[in-house]
Amino acid sequence: MSFPQFAFNNVRRNARQYFAYLLSSSFMVMIFFTYAVFIYHPAIENSPMGTMTRTGMTIATVIVYVFAFLFVLYSISVFLKSRNREFGILTILGAEAKQINWLIFLENILIGAIAIVTGIASGMLLSKVFLLISTKVIDMDELPFYWPVKAMLLTAGAFAALFLVISLFTLLFIRKNQVLELLKGTSKPKTEPRANLFLALLGVVLLTIGFTVLRVKELDPVALIIAAVTGIMGTYFFYSQLSVWIVRMLQRNRRATWKGTNLLWISEMSYKIKDNARMLFLVTVVVALASMSTGFVLAMQQSIKSVYVDNPYALSYSYSYIADETKVQDELALIENHLQAEGLEYKREEVETIYYRLSANGEDSLHIIPQSQYDRLAALINTKPAGTFGENEALLAETPNAAKKSKGKLTEADIELSGQPYSFILKNRTDRIAALVYSGRLLVVTDTMFEELRGGNKADEISVSYTYPFILPDSQGLPQKDDPETKLGLELSEWNRSTISEGFIDSRAENYYVNKQGFSLFSFIGVFVALIFSISSASFLYFKLHTELSADQAMYRSLSKIGLSAREMNISATIQIAALFFIPILVAALQSLVVLGPVLAYLDSPFVSGPVLAASSAFLAAQMIYFLIARARYIKSVNRMMV
Repeated sequence: MSFPQFAFNNVRRNARQYFAYLLSSSFMVMIFFTYAVFIYHPAIENSPMGTMTRTGMTIATVIVYVFAFLFVLYSISVFLKSRNREFGILTILGAEAKQINWLIFLENILIGAIAIVTGIASGMLLSKVFLLISTKVIDMDELPFYWPVKAMLLTAGAFAALFLVISLFTLLFIRKNQVLELLKGTSKPKTEPRANLFLALLGVVLLTIGFTVLRVKELDPVALIIAAVTGIMGTYFFYSQLSVWIVRMLQRNRRATWKGTNLLWISEMSYKIKDNARMLFLVTVVVALASMSTGFVLAMQQSIKSVYVDNPYALSYSYSYIADETKVQDELALIENHLQAEGLEYKREEVETIYYRLSANGEDSLHIIPQSQYDRLAALINTKPAGTFGENEALLAETPNAAKKSKGKLTEADIELSGQPYSFILKNRTDRIAALVYSGRLLVVTDTMFEELRGGNKADEISVSYTYPFILPDSQGLPQKDDPETKLGLELSEWNRSTISEGFIDSRAENYYVNKQGFSLFSFIGVFVALIFSISSASFLYFKLHTELSADQAMYRSLSKIGLSAREMNISATIQIAALFFIPILVAALQSLVVLGPVLAYLDSPFVSGPVLAASSAFLAAQMIYFLIARARYIKSVNRMMV
């Protein structure tokens, strides 16, 4: 038997151990290949979303590739550790160190080649479905199937290089241990896990710093970097030190520890958490990143929908007082001609507003509007008018979305125009009329007061603007690609961008559709990347359980001889496996809520907990499936060793 045949037989005989690793690697190759099929599709070049789509898919392939490298490196290191006894036997039989290295290298290359072939083959079978689903989700024109030669070459070359580099890396994991130490393998007695109190407290301090920075410091790239570094380091110390200390405290509670099988699983958990600290840390980080990205996309999608629903104006045309009135009328006529050509009935109104900055940086602003014009808009969209108020009273109207972002209601406003200070006592109202302006905030004053405010010097008059809102009475529901309002909005917005226009055209359907396309792309990419993260995290846990299986079988067999029943073993094993599978999910969900809250608030998105809980629930459901499979296989293997 030749040496390559010996390597092949080793892989074939250990097929059960390598199956999960091979399946996960093939899945990564398949996803990478399907992304590459999309990137190199000939029709992408001429698509309106082509550049953005290609960029997004390219970023996704890089993420998949980097994660595949880390996943394969970790998996191989775990497998090699579990085969120490095998290497010891080969050494006794006369195998040299270079021969063992060559054996490991050939095995890795063989598994990598199988993963590449099966991944590309399954990707070819699913590429048509992938193209169909992706175009439907992103709302692009259907992409026909083509023979993806470039995608094949890129995938084969990229993953051949990955497995080659990993195979060379694995040689560093082979320690020059004594034969006796190799023969002991993973059956060496474990030292009692101990927690360093200083490192445990350091973990608490780091997590506190990360939480405080996000809540207190103004959010910027530096704050995010500080929070990320302290959060990641704190998470590692939580598993390696703090969790061991917590279990040790639990062991001191004799009433709880010495009840039933609690002594067994509590004692074992102190070892398992310490042994699996790196793996639990890695799974937590992976799931947290996936939950945060998924929650972010879901939150932004809800915000986009909310902005559209809150806007009663299908189109609006705005211009400054210095614009050429003749050109303005020509452009208004153009808009009306397009509306009539699409067969859309509409109502039009003219509104004059004064822009005013409440803060020096312009982040907090509002538009001042006379009461008569506000009441005319209220009549058009069938809502209540401003009502009556005195000369020094005003109404602050905000869109529902803007009201959610507000940190508190304004009870009074002090403004200064033409060097003259004005003070207003405010009434507050949540009203869709305010969608007329970008800030979503309108200060409604009496007509007399408005004329006084706008009658200042030239510098003040620069802030005066005019808006023509167009209302479509029959428009309802969210816009689709082929809806007349959407097509009209896309045409007019494109004309507005490509022409030197006197005014600015804003279309709610165009804004919704373009933003929806962009976030649908990120959502589509995120689903597959999150799926990879989910499967890989489950594979990490499965590998560790398999590595420790021999030692656990020996332990449970010994305990069964002194009276441990199969039912008690099942309870103890289930609790331990559940802790390994679900603690990272709970920690990741908590971290996602802590991080995404300030980030979404900074982006003016009022939706936080719902999207994060939805994303975390999806991971929890997937993890439940993996847990049931791993538990069934683990308990079946251990039951065979029970007396």
